[in-house]
Amino acid sequence: MSDTFTARVEQPGGPVHAGSGDLYSYTVNMGAGDQEAPGRSPRSIADDQLRLVRQQFVDPAGMGMARRVLDASSTVILHGAPGSGRTAAACVLLYEVHQSTGIFRELLPGEEEGVLTDPGLVGVGDRLLLNLAEADVSQWAQTRRDLSALRKAVQEQQAHLVVVMPHDGALESRLQPYRADIARPPAMEVFRRHLRLHRIPYEEYGLPAPALDEFLAEEPSMEEIAHFADRVRRARAAFPVRDGFATWCEQSRDARTQWRKEVSELVATRCTAAQRALQFATAMLHGAHADVIHRGAALLLSTLNTPRDETPLLEGKDLAERLKEIGAAAGPDSRVRFDRLDYDAAVRAHFWDHMPDLRHLFSTWTVQSAELDDPHIRQDLRKRLVSRLADQYLRTGRGNDLAFLAEEWSAAPTSRARLEAAVDALACGLSDPRYGRSLRMLVYYWCRDKHLTGSLAHVLLRVCTDVIAPAHPDQAVTRLHHLARRERGATPALDALCRLAVTSARLRRRILDRLTCHSTAPTVDARLFLRICDPEALTDPAGAPRPLIDEKGVQDCVVAGWAEALARLPQPHWQPYAERWLHTACTADNHRDRMLGLLVDAAGRNGSTLAALYSVARAAEPTAPGGRASGAATTERLIQKISAAQGLRPPAPPTPPAPPRGTTR
Repeated sequence: MSDTFTARVEQPGGPVHAGSGDLYSYTVNMGAGDQEAPGRSPRSIADDQLRLVRQQFVDPAGMGMARRVLDASSTVILHGAPGSGRTAAACVLLYEVHQSTGIFRELLPGEEEGVLTDPGLVGVGDRLLLNLAEADVSQWAQTRRDLSALRKAVQEQQAHLVVVMPHDGALESRLQPYRADIARPPAMEVFRRHLRLHRIPYEEYGLPAPALDEFLAEEPSMEEIAHFADRVRRARAAFPVRDGFATWCEQSRDARTQWRKEVSELVATRCTAAQRALQFATAMLHGAHADVIHRGAALLLSTLNTPRDETPLLEGKDLAERLKEIGAAAGPDSRVRFDRLDYDAAVRAHFWDHMPDLRHLFSTWTVQSAELDDPHIRQDLRKRLVSRLADQYLRTGRGNDLAFLAEEWSAAPTSRARLEAAVDALACGLSDPRYGRSLRMLVYYWCRDKHLTGSLAHVLLRVCTDVIAPAHPDQAVTRLHHLARRERGATPALDALCRLAVTSARLRRRILDRLTCHSTAPTVDARLFLRICDPEALTDPAGAPRPLIDEKGVQDCVVAGWAEALARLPQPHWQPYAERWLHTACTADNHRDRMLGLLVDAAGRNGSTLAALYSVARAAEPTAPGGRASGAATTERLIQKISAAQGLRPPAPPTPPAPPRGTTR
């Protein structure tokens, strides 16, 4: 794919997961004087998410066999019925083989990561998930043909691979030894595990509950059980005294089945604009302080240009009475909630489904509410607010529109709250299993070609590092590279690319290859190369059998990259990087000759370039590790290699003076 360089970046400025869906739901310059600290690395984000899955997980029948197969052959093919927690089981298996090297990632055949037979797809110690639970017949057949080559690379790199196969998929006899069948874990045990994680004592949930028995008799998926348990937790938190476990379970059941009809009837009877505005604001800001609910309802009326009620304030109904009319109330903490569990979700769905002409105004109201200056509006409330709006887009098949909503919200002028809302909205779409793939492709095209106005570059950067990179680092590399190419001045995308390279030698190798051997913008990529080509990282094996600099392919990239940098960039730009390269050579005794040789090979037979390298080496001697003598020795070795490259004999060492007559040496 060709790159477009006419575009310009302006102003760079406890989830539940129990077996299905995507596991994965940093920071940059936001303008002069408004900077954020670097966020967590993609590796730490992925590890935290896997740890959460492990805490929620109940071993299904067959899990022990799956562990033994993975331990013996580094590969296991999981087979199980839909809803049995296959994806969660795969993630737990990979979490349990965590190593100091390598990263967790999900392979995505058919997207951008090449064919499964590419040996470069696997890094040392990587933990790979190949989820083909929903694959069609042809995709599963192709995967089976490629699996031997992939398994060979996995074993050579001391990595681990878990494949989730289609429930009705075929498996040849040669692959049967790697198969492990898992069954649904005991539903009641899964339910109680979630309640224990919610810190609910056994004395409370170890009681009979007919509504729970009725629910579990339906053989729900692991994900549905997790949601049911979460509703029980919230029912207990809302009504801890007057109700017991059986009633909490009844409320959780009714929240699944009955509220939509009752909401429809309530909205029909509460027909004034003020009442409906209060209903919608309470549903969207559910659990917020009463002051926030009041301001949110007034803001909605203003957004809809509703004529103001002229009733004198002291004659009108107070907020408590108005909330009672819609089935809500403020608790002792002044936080407003409906009096029935998950009633807020039913209200949101009703307004979205039955008032389609107001959807864009609801979106406008959402971001304006997130920007309200109120001490009770904190970041967690803003995130919940945006997530509740995003849920409506996703629920009604409009997930891709979240990208355009993020673009609108990040347009200049913007605010920190609006910008965070844009990031959160797009992140919700990327984390959804139905829309993740199409939105990742849209983010790719935007990073590569789109005219990035306002703070859209910031939004794209954030989702690349926080959402895409933890499970799909190769795709994050591609997108960050395109963003970095377009930066002027500040380099947040390049900084993020460098941090991503630190997590995996395989990723650094991949980035170097993109910047050199497959570059379509050599001058721009030469600048990026100097940052990525960190000599210490190249000479440190970091747990691998050998360092990157010993690989022929990496050596070719280093020579090609330095050749472009020396030829295309002014000396003041590349000199600090050359000094760092020479200083590393001073201490890397086993790699000094190779490092100096690669630098000389990059200069070729260009006399002026070789002379410039020599002058840089002389200038770097005083600050060399080990002092001037160490730097001088490296310079001496460099001049010998320069002489050899020019076909000159290295100068003979000086003849020592003759000893005085009558003495012995």
